[in-house]
Amino acid sequence: IWILVGSDVSPNYKYKEKRILLQTNTAKVSRFCQIRMTITAVPSIRKRILAVRGKPILTNVPENVVVSSPQPLGHAAAFLGATSSLADSRHIFSLGILQGYRWMCLFRFNIWWMIPRFGNCGKDVPLESQMLLIEVREECAIHDEDDDGSGEENTLYVLLLPVLDGKFRSSLQGNSQNEIQFCIESGDPDVKTNQSLEAIFVNSGDHPFELMKESIQMLAKHKGTFSHIESKKIPAHLDLFGWCTWDAFYTNVDPRGIKEGLESLSTGGTPARFLIIDDGWQNTLNEYEKDGQEMTDGTQFATRLVDIKENKKFQDFGSEDSCNNLKDFIHKMKETYGLQYVYMWHALIGYWGGILPTSPAMKKYNPRMEFPVQSPGNIGNLRDVAIDSMEKYGVGVIDPEKLSNFFNDLHGYLTSQGVDGVKVDVQNSIETLGKGYGGRVLLMRKYQRALEESVARNFKGNHLICCMSHDSDYIYKSNNYLIFGFHSSKASEVARASEDFMPNEPTLQTRHIASVAFNSMLLGEIVVPDWDMFHSLHATAHFHAAARALGGCGVYVSDKPGQHDFKILKKLVLSDGSVLRARYPGRPTRDCLFNDPVMDGKSLLKIWNLNKSTGVLGAFNCQGAGSWPCREKVQDEHEPASQSAKIFGHVSPTNIEYLEELAGESWTGHCAVFAFNSGKLSKLPSSGKIGISLGTLEFEIFTISPIKEFCHHIQFAPLGLIDMYNSGGAIEELSNTNDPFEQVIKITARGCGCFGAYSNMKPKHCLVDAEEVDFDYDTVDGLLTFKLSLGSQKGRSLRHISITY
Repeated sequence: IWILVGSDVSPNYKYKEKRILLQTNTAKVSRFCQIRMTITAVPSIRKRILAVRGKPILTNVPENVVVSSPQPLGHAAAFLGATSSLADSRHIFSLGILQGYRWMCLFRFNIWWMIPRFGNCGKDVPLESQMLLIEVREECAIHDEDDDGSGEENTLYVLLLPVLDGKFRSSLQGNSQNEIQFCIESGDPDVKTNQSLEAIFVNSGDHPFELMKESIQMLAKHKGTFSHIESKKIPAHLDLFGWCTWDAFYTNVDPRGIKEGLESLSTGGTPARFLIIDDGWQNTLNEYEKDGQEMTDGTQFATRLVDIKENKKFQDFGSEDSCNNLKDFIHKMKETYGLQYVYMWHALIGYWGGILPTSPAMKKYNPRMEFPVQSPGNIGNLRDVAIDSMEKYGVGVIDPEKLSNFFNDLHGYLTSQGVDGVKVDVQNSIETLGKGYGGRVLLMRKYQRALEESVARNFKGNHLICCMSHDSDYIYKSNNYLIFGFHSSKASEVARASEDFMPNEPTLQTRHIASVAFNSMLLGEIVVPDWDMFHSLHATAHFHAAARALGGCGVYVSDKPGQHDFKILKKLVLSDGSVLRARYPGRPTRDCLFNDPVMDGKSLLKIWNLNKSTGVLGAFNCQGAGSWPCREKVQDEHEPASQSAKIFGHVSPTNIEYLEELAGESWTGHCAVFAFNSGKLSKLPSSGKIGISLGTLEFEIFTISPIKEFCHHIQFAPLGLIDMYNSGGAIEELSNTNDPFEQVIKITARGCGCFGAYSNMKPKHCLVDAEEVDFDYDTVDGLLTFKLSLGSQKGRSLRHISITY
């Protein structure tokens, strides 16, 4: 008997039909019997159970919890909310008990930054959680006749996103009874409500990355306050190698040091094409600073801005280079070192302590001293010295009605000096200043609107990097306006995805990489995640460099002048100063989503991405070299005995999402898999696996290229520049020409170095830019290699390769 059974696992249909063969002792039946099991996809509450696609997710749901599904949402999505008998500026509502499912959440461990947390019951969901992804697995009772018998499980993913609802923002948290709660708050005692009906967005599906994308697109359409990343124009500087002055000089940055840094990078063969002049260029004053005395701990955050123009270090700094001011200096650096973009740092509030109310240059912005008030959620996790100090010493706050004037004056001046963009820091401080201004959501709206309008008006292109901005007030903003005909949030396209790179903190290196990868699950649907700078001459430089090669992000360092490892840099940077950036945010593979890669002692972190013709997969051992904040380390009997112990795992082409779409119709179903560190080439079926073993702070990068079959039974897969971390990023286009007597495969590529490909046959000859080149061919593994020499490039940005069989 053949039965068609509805398996309600697709986010796009009410049910998915699946043919299943049942063995019976009855006579063969020639006709088909069809059974359709339709399960409502929209989340619903019945008998105090929140069910999603028929699965009970939360139990003991209180009576005041409501589900709503506005028309613009998809058939599987809804909002959760709750009502109260009293109006207040802050409420905590229970949603019900969560237990029995693995989950991963993103929460703010301090006011500025998110990190992931992993668990299987509600009590472990931390305060200030801003995303909760739940895994609902079900063993298949009956398998297809083609099933390999491995017992793979169907998995449903349920997503909860606390969002903005009017003047309130929401977050998730757990309690000791395993209840999931949501907190709504306005940040202003005078802004009150007794209900929030669209506090928590709920959606579900069988593909976690499609679920994230679909959910953010739904929310963007429904809320109208932000845009999905696909609707935004990506800034050009992301494809160029950069240098940031922060770790090199901190606030002691000056023109001489900048010149020395650019010179040393250029001389070494990895020229910086974009520059961030970080904190230290502005004209500031600290009233607590005494001559000849060190500042008391925390008083540095009471430093305030006194003028929009640069400080004395950048004014009349000598006739040696004929530079008399900031404008002359920037022009000279661009002309001498080929810089294409120069960004300047500033805080969203002007400087850490805001602007100085008594400064004559600042009085036109009507500043006044305010004292931040932190949310109980922030205080309940990890306190931060910066915001605690601002709370103590106050912030010089610009009159919200003068914000546009301030940003236009500042950015207009920078533009006149040759500056191309800004990195805007300390953004979450706004959430603490909402009292008396209509609340945190409204105040953030005013700041973001003024900032983005100014960036759009003053800089060519959307040259804005946002930093210290991991609260939902920023993530979802609350703007509903146009800038020159475009939606507002198109001006905010790049945002830092983790806390700072800390070169002197050895235990923070692995968690930095893991947090960016997981945070990119959410942030990467709205902005291009920024992985921050790193040092090329550092004990963990290889680890950081490899991760950034997979991140789909800008690549920049903060090396001190003359302190570089060019062997590492040349695996990231081409001789023209460009980088091989992958197409999407680097995110954890599907089989890593609910495993702790930093503290469980047994899990590797795998990060996937795509180029134009290949997939790229990185495996990292982040265990044994650090821990997550807000969590004590618990010894596990399966944990490695020492930090140097190896962790075993496997990689597979199936770890690369959307690989089939990339492969095209001529795909054989096999892939060429090239391991960067070992140099080994393997041929695998799409479901094949390769075992790996990595010690702490070790990694491997795999280029995974679908093998295509052309005429004359030629099978071919390009690998790219195999001496680069992301080798496949060098491939721009792959095509072929058919001829009765020969087959020509044509590749358009970037850069120079050793180009590799898999081929099942030895070619007749290879041409690079119409000139024949020598090649090597390994008959055992099919590795074809030849050189793209720098001399033959002759100023070309693209290389044209022809391989004839």
